[in-house]
Amino acid sequence: MSMSEPPKPRSGLPGAAFPALLEDDIEELYDDAPSGNLSTLLDGTIAKVNATLLTWLGYTREELVGRRRFVDLLTVGGQLYHETHLAPLLRMQGEVSGIALDLRAADGSRLPVLISAVVKTGSDGQPMLIRTTVFDARERRAYEQELLRARRDAEREREHLRRLVSDLQRSLLPAALPVPPGMATAGYYHMASPDEVGGDFYDLFPLAGGRWGFFLGDVCGKGVDAAAVTAAARYTLRAAAVYDPDPAAVLQNLNSVLFQEYRSRSHRHCTVTFGVLVPDGPGYTATIASGGHPPPLLIGADGAVAYQDTIGGTLIGIVAEPRLVTRTVPLAPGDTLLLYSDGLTEARLTPGGPRYGSEALLEFARGLAPATAAAAVDACAGLLGGLGAIDDDVAVMALGVLGPLS
Repeated sequence: MSMSEPPKPRSGLPGAAFPALLEDDIEELYDDAPSGNLSTLLDGTIAKVNATLLTWLGYTREELVGRRRFVDLLTVGGQLYHETHLAPLLRMQGEVSGIALDLRAADGSRLPVLISAVVKTGSDGQPMLIRTTVFDARERRAYEQELLRARRDAEREREHLRRLVSDLQRSLLPAALPVPPGMATAGYYHMASPDEVGGDFYDLFPLAGGRWGFFLGDVCGKGVDAAAVTAAARYTLRAAAVYDPDPAAVLQNLNSVLFQEYRSRSHRHCTVTFGVLVPDGPGYTATIASGGHPPPLLIGADGAVAYQDTIGGTLIGIVAEPRLVTRTVPLAPGDTLLLYSDGLTEARLTPGGPRYGSEALLEFARGLAPATAAAAVDACAGLLGGLGAIDDDVAVMALGVLGPLS
């Protein structure tokens, strides 16, 4: 065969039969396509519709062609959308794609569809008619509705979990701090995540002889295991202080309890500051012991602010004989002792940025001094609200002796 000879039909049919056969195939493809097809005049009157769409909607060709407009097949909401969005877009762009609508079938039922439409123009560039392809979206709509149901169920479950977490967190904290005679107290707890219970804790409680015990601590980790250790730590500290209120002895007792589980998978350690308030003339004397916890701040009535050095103690529950650092702090009228967990100083100024730090906290407290217990705690809560990222829970407790500011 020379290069100029046309290829012979593979079917063996005469070449003249191909145009008619091809024309039949194209018409059949249009009519029985897996998608609905229709053509409308510029005013929306249906000029041509394929069998697929007729079957979906339950109409005959005679009921639609020349008698109905495409917009008549839409639901009320679809008609509004057609007039306000779809028709203007077609006029401006000449085509639209993937528009979700509901068609109304002959029996009144709805057919979820996706449509794409293009304006056909003549040789002079003027629009002649609109060709629209309609895709059955029933399975897609059912899938979307199932996703929405699953999302709503997940949101309900999450809200239920958050309520449980919030209730559990509240159960690990005093409902209200008691107030020793001649003092003012305040506490605050910030949850870093509403989905996980934290391990920070604090409390203030009476002891014999007019003394008061207080503590603030931070259990390593989050979740149910951390909450269990938090509960055990709170009750152990309170019980141990009743038998021997010496702060170092109380922390040693807690260490013995936690260290028993050192080799178990559920083991948790913690940092704690425990103290005892003893009435001393117009004020109090606070004897404090610390096991690896950040040092408290003394905000003086005279405006002086300083950390009360308790650095050097070991974490509670790590070794059998921990090193505990003890300090005695006199609290005069107008003085406020501020205890906090390290979530405050380790918060970040901006997401991924530098941490707030102990020096910044010291300068912040100097700007408050002198301050009542409530003012100090409120200021810390406001400070947390202005930081960029708080990765850990934060507990704050202030003990102030009543003075000129009170």
